[in-house]
Amino acid sequence: MIDDFAKEYLHGDLRDIREVMLWKLDGLGEYDVRRPLTLTGTNLLGLVKHLSITEARYFGDTFGRPFPEPVPRWDDADAVDAAMWATEHETRAEIIDRYRRVWAHSDATITALAIDSPGHVPWWPRPDVKLFTILVHVLTETSRHAGHADILREQLDGSTGFMAGYADGQSDRARKARRATIERAATAAAQAGNA
Repeated sequence: MIDDFAKEYLHGDLRDIREVMLWKLDGLGEYDVRRPLTLTGTNLLGLVKHLSITEARYFGDTFGRPFPEPVPRWDDADAVDAAMWATEHETRAEIIDRYRRVWAHSDATITALAIDSPGHVPWWPRPDVKLFTILVHVLTETSRHAGHADILREQLDGSTGFMAGYADGQSDRARKARRATIERAATAAAQAGNA
């Protein structure tokens, strides 16, 4: 049986990982939060924008509690692509503020419903779900993108850590030494023909 303890535990983890996503933006300029850092264009502010839309849909429409602001349709390919990056007309503050409004809406849905409350996700192969399923799904999705954000932020300025209070305090010298050790091991394994 899934109980209120599980609901609060998952909800607490979701609250924490949301804050991590915003922490990854701290101290960066406009260009760095927006610029594409992978071949597909993944960027920090785009991840936050995407997660706001994801949460608005899953904790809104899924349970008949639509988010009160426009949300792009899930079946519109152009809208899905545009949800992954910020235009020059969208400010960082607007995207962050919207994400926080989505949090409040999602939190209200999570609080109001029982963990086994039914919902419907039309784009899923098995569309009938429970709040538990959606909590796990959104937590997984947000954690996945937090991992992306970790790597993107490290690429930008070497900053690492899994939350604000636990930032990695290693010196550049220690990081370079560790990287060199790993590089030597990879080179040696390749030369030895390890498969």
